[in-house]
Amino acid sequence: MRRLPAAATVLFLSVTGCAGKEITSDERLDRETANLAVKESPKAGELEKLNCEDTAEELNKARNVNRPETERLADYITLYDSLRKRIQTFDDAMTRNPDLQYREGATSIVNAREVCIQQTADVRGEFETYVRELVDVPTVQEIKGGNTVTIARLDFNTLRQAIETLNPDDKDSLLNRVGNAEKKVSASTEPPAEGTGGGKRRGGK
Repeated sequence: MRRLPAAATVLFLSVTGCAGKEITSDERLDRETANLAVKESPKAGELEKLNCEDTAEELNKARNVNRPETERLADYITLYDSLRKRIQTFDDAMTRNPDLQYREGATSIVNAREVCIQQTADVRGEFETYVRELVDVPTVQEIKGGNTVTIARLDFNTLRQAIETLNPDDKDSLLNRVGNAEKKVSASTEPPAEGTGGGKRRGGK
């Protein structure tokens, strides 16, 4: 019997091997379902420990008018992001396992999710009010060397991040106003001051 060249033998085995590994659409669906199962959602016990009633300290820090405004804004961003992620955790778990809403003791999980939704809405309202106040008056005037100069009320990049995080309908307009304020500060005879509070300084648009 005539022997096949080594290369032809390898090709033949490769082709027949691939053909033997063909899977049906049902098998493919089973495989994809198994892959999804690997990404386990939080267990009911873990969800019961998740709540949004422990945010008082972070919220009070963000509200503290005696702190630099850049730091206050950064705290609002962090808190708002954290609350949204908690809601997302609840939603992901309930989507992957709808029975969580109907098991014994599920009322506490559903109620905790509702508290998170309400707390997030309250923080967003407060956060957005503060952001719009800063956009309305993004600079302050200060006396330096006998001259009045315009400086930044806070770090403009943090203000941009806050606007992006909130993502309001007029986001582009707000970002443009921040950009115009930055140009005004750059044109000033003094360099912009980053992360300053400006509590006793005179505001300017």
